[in-house]
Amino acid sequence: MTGPISRAFALVRNTWRGLTSMGTALVLLFLVALAAIPGALLPQRSLNAGKVDEYIATHSTLGPWLDRFQFFDVFSSFWFTAIYVLLFVSLVGCLTPRMIEHVRTLRAVPVAAPRNLGRLPKHAQADAAGDPRQMAEQMSQRLRGWRKVIREPEGSAGAVELSAEKGYLREFGNLVFHFSLLGLLVAIAFGKMFGYEGNVIVIADGGPGFCSASPAAFDSFRAGNTVDGTSLEPICLRVHDFDAEYLDSGQAIGFAANISYQAGADLAADNWQDYRLAVNHPLRVAGDRVYLQGHGYAPTFTVRFPNGEVRSQTIQWRPDDQLTLLSSGVVRIDPPAGMYPDVDERRKQQIAVQGLLAPTEQLHGTLLSSSYPAPNNPAVAIDIYRGDTGLDSGRPQSLFSLDERLIEQGRLEKLDRVNLRVGEEVRLDDGSVLSFDAVTPFVNLQVSHDPGQVWVLVFSMTMMAGLLVSLVVRRRRIWVRLVPGQATGTVNVELGGLARTDNSGWGDEFERLTERLLKEVS
Repeated sequence: MTGPISRAFALVRNTWRGLTSMGTALVLLFLVALAAIPGALLPQRSLNAGKVDEYIATHSTLGPWLDRFQFFDVFSSFWFTAIYVLLFVSLVGCLTPRMIEHVRTLRAVPVAAPRNLGRLPKHAQADAAGDPRQMAEQMSQRLRGWRKVIREPEGSAGAVELSAEKGYLREFGNLVFHFSLLGLLVAIAFGKMFGYEGNVIVIADGGPGFCSASPAAFDSFRAGNTVDGTSLEPICLRVHDFDAEYLDSGQAIGFAANISYQAGADLAADNWQDYRLAVNHPLRVAGDRVYLQGHGYAPTFTVRFPNGEVRSQTIQWRPDDQLTLLSSGVVRIDPPAGMYPDVDERRKQQIAVQGLLAPTEQLHGTLLSSSYPAPNNPAVAIDIYRGDTGLDSGRPQSLFSLDERLIEQGRLEKLDRVNLRVGEEVRLDDGSVLSFDAVTPFVNLQVSHDPGQVWVLVFSMTMMAGLLVSLVVRRRRIWVRLVPGQATGTVNVELGGLARTDNSGWGDEFERLTERLLKEVS
């Protein structure tokens, strides 16, 4: 009776054989491609957490279930990682014995001719005058690019056999393709472990700029498993201006920004390099890539307090409509410290502006919307509040909306609701004046560091090369048996051919090969 240890060993062995078969590897490769589809169709938290939150809020039933099964973090999910690891193991287990076998094949000589060449799919026969050995040497010289060997079989007086084979590169190309696929998986995993991506919004036209020395400088930051944020490549940049082109429908057909940047030795020397950053034309510097991913607008509001002091804020607002760039957001303005020596009283006098920004104003009565994404006629529809905006609470809050709890608790009191165009202002109940001064474009930049990117390109190219070789090269075998004829000085020439892979075109190829080998010997 088979013992439990033997059954367990047999189960492990059969599981391993099934996992390391080429069929399993192909199935897992298909599953990787299938599992990547949700990552392309659904918003991903690593790229745009706001879109994920919006999707979950819109799809209140489906969204939480998708989030529970990590469909918004596809490429770091447990199920995608499991498929990825199984594919890796399957390829290693499948390719290693094939590589060993291919090395043995490369060292082996072509096999001896079958006893009956007439049974092969391709066969030819002819009589010629000459010496079998000399004729075999001549035919061998005509088979350039073939691996060949001449034998004199035992027990056959004067007979000579020529064995030739070509197409070894087919299996080599196949192995190159699969090992490159394996290398591609390793390179991608390496890049995910040692790379990072950070997104940041930078205001153009004289904005403060940005330096990537720390993860804290980014609005969102995704680090690899081995990245702790202490060894980022420092890059500083400023955005001078932003240009966008739109169709009449408002669809963007291109946008670019003129920037200046510092990296490496330029940081110490305070030298700025100019660059025009455009979509699909990233800035590559210091091992990083800086992509232009999106844009929007930042309104500027100014409050002139009764004592004559002025406070201004320019803060980016979030585009809610990607076609017209109708945006929403909030601006929080602290009063001057000298006006209210008491901290609690000063906190109660903070100004908050919340509402909508239309790059090109379109009014439906008093309801504001935007008719075009370019800033042709900017306007805002805002609610103005006074009170505790939460600036001093130390509690994180949204950049684009006020904390509704502060309004419900009466800590923020609505003063007015107005529509303003650029240059217009409104006077508040205490004599302060709030003005809408300008609209400044901002750009959304992504700084990406991927040390495996070059290797991904290399392995992708070798994959294509290996696939091309495996499709173009065909395995062929041919044997020639030369036996002395009954008449003195004559030789009976018998040829047989076998296509080891693709039979397409082998008939015509064998005829041409036969004609070439029998040339000047028949």
